[in-house]
Amino acid sequence: MRLVRFDVPTDRLETVDDVLESEGIDHVVTPEYSDEDRVLVEFPLPVQAVDELLDELREAGVDLEQYSVVTSAEAVNTERYEDLEARFVEGTEQDDSVAHEEIRSTARSLLPDRFTYYAMTGLSAIVATAGLLLDAPAVVIGSMAIAPQVGAALTTAVGSVIGERQMLLDGLRTLVLGLLFAVVSATAVSWLLVQSGVFPSALDVTTVQQVSSRISPGVLSLLLGLCAGSAAGFGVATDLPLSLVGVAIAAAVVPAAAAVGVGLVWAIPVVTVGAATLLFVNTVSILLSAGATLWYLGYRPEGWETSDSLARLKQGETVRLLVTLLVLLGALALPGVAMAEHVSLETTANEVVQDTLERPEYRDLSLISVRAEFTAFGRPTGPTDVTFVVSRPADTPYPDLATTVGERIDARTNSPVSVTVEFVDQRRYERGDAATRLRAGRTVVPAQSR
Repeated sequence: MRLVRFDVPTDRLETVDDVLESEGIDHVVTPEYSDEDRVLVEFPLPVQAVDELLDELREAGVDLEQYSVVTSAEAVNTERYEDLEARFVEGTEQDDSVAHEEIRSTARSLLPDRFTYYAMTGLSAIVATAGLLLDAPAVVIGSMAIAPQVGAALTTAVGSVIGERQMLLDGLRTLVLGLLFAVVSATAVSWLLVQSGVFPSALDVTTVQQVSSRISPGVLSLLLGLCAGSAAGFGVATDLPLSLVGVAIAAAVVPAAAAVGVGLVWAIPVVTVGAATLLFVNTVSILLSAGATLWYLGYRPEGWETSDSLARLKQGETVRLLVTLLVLLGALALPGVAMAEHVSLETTANEVVQDTLERPEYRDLSLISVRAEFTAFGRPTGPTDVTFVVSRPADTPYPDLATTVGERIDARTNSPVSVTVEFVDQRRYERGDAATRLRAGRTVVPAQSR
């Protein structure tokens, strides 16, 4: 619930009383001792009713700009408050959105001071880098819990939707510089780990699951960014805790930023470009979905008039909003094309591998995973790497499998591919059987190119 307090001239008190009484709101009036011609009006409201009531007061001619405060209240005991809850919390007027003034102040307060922001960003990037290289999902999740990017992302989204230019610029600058600092931090710690011998420079980081999952941006990666941004929009607009939303935002950007640093130190362009594309796409999708969610919930630039389209376009806040939207969509276009190409290749590879393994001669094989190299912005000069892992009965050879799959992908995509198949040998034990249960082993068949 909220406690609303504002001051008005004594000659406007009757108007205020009429509005509040018509809505069934119990309120108190206190003389303003610093100005005998003004009084303080105070009353409790459900969160859902604040925006509607303030708009109604403005329409009645009450000036709320000189002094007004909306603050949280822990408990309330007034004669008609339960009726307000029945209307706005449980009834037909239910709406969880907080007031425009509140969302503006909340967004501004989400930006921590610079030292704290960059310190927490650097620490989260270092933890994420360690988690990636150790292939430890729990450590990567820990890095998300301390990342502070949710504040910058929400400040940017709120500023763009309500037409606050300075808020938009502050949030966007903080978000971009923070992510760049995360990349620098990840690069620095990765370099130190290599130089100290903790991890060898000859390590193929593309074989590390936590790294490889961040270098192939696809539909699910885009979905993560969109859902995280939308959840952030709902969180800031409905007075829900933002801590879990912050983890979702960090999950979309912090591990990707760490993977960029890893790719730079190990000098693997596929890792660097793939992770950088994922980072960029997720960042833009977070801002777009957060802004779209806030717009859907009814937040608009100040002075927005829905009745006159031409007048709306003439308003500076609206023009800035449209420009911001076009810039974000334009920025998403190029990496979006790259992602579409990669998704198409991955889909084709998956279909071809599954179709091939359904043949009678491969009935003893079980598919474990398929991975296609991220092709960046356009096809590379050499063949695209496709790697898939299958389990097989121990020591059973399938020498033509890679060639068969490679030829079929060639025919479907009309572009050269290099196919690698990795076999995980299996031995089973069943009672009364002399065979041995699964013992381990992996044999890698060298890539075969077309």
